[in-house]
Amino acid sequence: MQPASAGPELILPGLEPSVVTQPAAGHWIERGPQKRLMVFSGRSHTDLAERITQQLGVELGEAEVNTFPNGETYVRYDESIRGADIFVVQTGCEPVDRNIMELLFMIQAAKLASAKRITAVIPLFPYARQDRKAKPREPISARLVADMLQLAGADRVLTMDLHAGQIQGFFTIPVDHMTAMPLFARHFRDLGLTGEGVVSVSPDAGRAKQAVRFAEMLEADFALMHKTRHSARVVEVTEVTGRVRGKRAVLGDDVIMTGGTILANVKALREHGVEEVWVFATHALFCEGSIDRFQTPDITGIVVTDTVPIDPLTKPDNMTVLPVAPLLAETIMNVFADDSVSAIFSGENQLF
Repeated sequence: MQPASAGPELILPGLEPSVVTQPAAGHWIERGPQKRLMVFSGRSHTDLAERITQQLGVELGEAEVNTFPNGETYVRYDESIRGADIFVVQTGCEPVDRNIMELLFMIQAAKLASAKRITAVIPLFPYARQDRKAKPREPISARLVADMLQLAGADRVLTMDLHAGQIQGFFTIPVDHMTAMPLFARHFRDLGLTGEGVVSVSPDAGRAKQAVRFAEMLEADFALMHKTRHSARVVEVTEVTGRVRGKRAVLGDDVIMTGGTILANVKALREHGVEEVWVFATHALFCEGSIDRFQTPDITGIVVTDTVPIDPLTKPDNMTVLPVAPLLAETIMNVFADDSVSAIFSGENQLF
């Protein structure tokens, strides 16, 4: 007996096989992936932004940034930024609050103008020292700044030598952390400050890990200072741990504000018989005219970077300023090209 022939295949409505046809010529526009890098600057440190663009081989983007008579900030981009990778350079120097608001407005303006990706380039992160509640009823100001940057529309943050590594955890967007330590190490090695006769000194316990790493870069010894802070401006060094007598000390910190900690450390090191004291810091704020206090024979030399503006008229004769524009430009280019940032520092940019 022959089997009954199968009837037509039943197809449920909506599940009919689709017929794929190729579009006819002239019915589409083919366009490969295009990327544009544009760099803009707020008013905090335009000289640094211009040096960065010179390293990149581009011109600084045109933007209108001014202040109304009532103190409000106004921002407008004077050219199209649609679909571009925007890098906004703004550092955390005085006036800090104005510069923060200016940066937030520039980020939001870029977001509303359909920029593809917005990177906030903040060499000195503002409020970085207020990264925890040290006393009751205090804000965690660094966390609030991080929240505001993300709310404004930043897709990425690029900063240098944070005061504390935990600030990176305040963000849910990528944070590229750079360090000036290789620049300082290269400079001191060129001066001959390397080997057993040199000691890398940490100004306090919080900076110990960075100082140990710096000692390895100089092939030097390590020492630690113990301090007691009586107020924001008064610091007393209570003990020096490590052999420093007869050696050349290299004392480093992330930022110099009023200089109380550094100067107290210099005094203690001299009392413990060091031959030379070299001071270095990434961010040279020197608030309230404290730069005059560093023009002392107790300090052999001061080495800083230009992450914040430095007045050449008040700069001490014993101060050397290392440029960070080449490092920032290389990092910006790697971010733009989706290449590794840590490769620039051989993976040594997380020093915390």
